[in-house]
Amino acid sequence: MTSSRPEQGIVDAHHHVWDLSVRDQDWITGPELAPLRRDFTLADLRPKARAAEVTATVLVQTITVAEETPEFLVLAASSDLVCGVVGWTDLTAPDVADALAGLREGPGGEYLVGIRHQVQGEPDPRWLVRPDVLRGLTAVAEAGLVYDLVVKPHQLGAAAEAAARLPELVFALDHLGKPPIAYGELEPWAEEIRRFAALPNTVCKLSGLVTEADWGSWTTQDLKPYADTVLDAFGPDRLMFGSDWPVCRLAADYAEVIATARQLTDRLAPAERHQVFTGTATRTYGLTVTGPPGLQETPCA
Repeated sequence: MTSSRPEQGIVDAHHHVWDLSVRDQDWITGPELAPLRRDFTLADLRPKARAAEVTATVLVQTITVAEETPEFLVLAASSDLVCGVVGWTDLTAPDVADALAGLREGPGGEYLVGIRHQVQGEPDPRWLVRPDVLRGLTAVAEAGLVYDLVVKPHQLGAAAEAAARLPELVFALDHLGKPPIAYGELEPWAEEIRRFAALPNTVCKLSGLVTEADWGSWTTQDLKPYADTVLDAFGPDRLMFGSDWPVCRLAADYAEVIATARQLTDRLAPAERHQVFTGTATRTYGLTVTGPPGLQETPCA
């Protein structure tokens, strides 16, 4: 019988914070996103995380501003919750390798575990396989970092091509590649997911589902075909949980997101669920996760 809580010491592999007095989040526009137009801090997240048995998190960039990543690294260094940062740098810059080295050598640099760019906003669907971008991705690999992918379904083909060209780089797909859950459509998204997952240097985050569904009326059953698709394509040892807090608040609170993820993984054995909720993230990003007594620590990169 599957335990209801086999994933002691949960890693939340994807969340954000921002302080609007430090920097505007110019993507938060219009009445639908109005609930996000306020500060969200680690102090806000910490009690929610602790109540949900989350013992470690990965803080992910929000905007393409170079100053944000050093700030996040300093924040991680002073935090008892954040164990890794996925930051941003300009992949197309000639000095991208130097920029990555500067981040690693600066305050909190040991917490840098990955890089991300808002590829979803690029008008070129093949942006990821442009020569200048591939050169930047090569620098990410050489720095020993992961590349987080935030793409839409029509960009998954280029993501798979980039991953095939750079087998030395681990590509972590955020939010399942943003499937059209609100419309109940599986194809061609599912076919593209299987193509991407066939590459051994790819992993996927079980994150962002509730905000791709209908915010006001979604059910766990609406999400299940998409979760099952990635579970079958990647397997539990290449799938990791992420809350996408506070963006998830548009459709569900933190506790509800975790409860839903548990329901979506009910068919897994305890050891498999441990991979989804802890093991895959710690292994992929090289985190130190200190769980409840009796849990082994995983060393940092």
